[in-house]
Amino acid sequence: MSAMERITITLTTEIAALVRAAVETGDYASSSEIIREALRDWRHKRLAAEHDTAQMRAFIAVGVEDQAEGRVREFDVNDIKALGRKRSSADA
Repeated sequence: MSAMERITITLTTEIAALVRAAVETGDYASSSEIIREALRDWRHKRLAAEHDTAQMRAFIAVGVEDQAEGRVREFDVNDIKALGRKRSSADA
């Protein structure tokens, strides 16, 4: 197990009651265990968001490059709808 460091936090009365209840019902061994799990979830969400942002930036870079290289063209929404309907009826 990695080294531990004690940090004091302040919770709202409502959140503190939820933490105490989770320990009292046996869902968690301690309030520290709850906070550690919450922080792991928070870290996971942050990493996922960073990944999503990087992926979106890559997509945007491809679009900008396509624009610069002239690989884009105007489109008509009605043409796209008609193509979708045609493909949909062909699959049926």
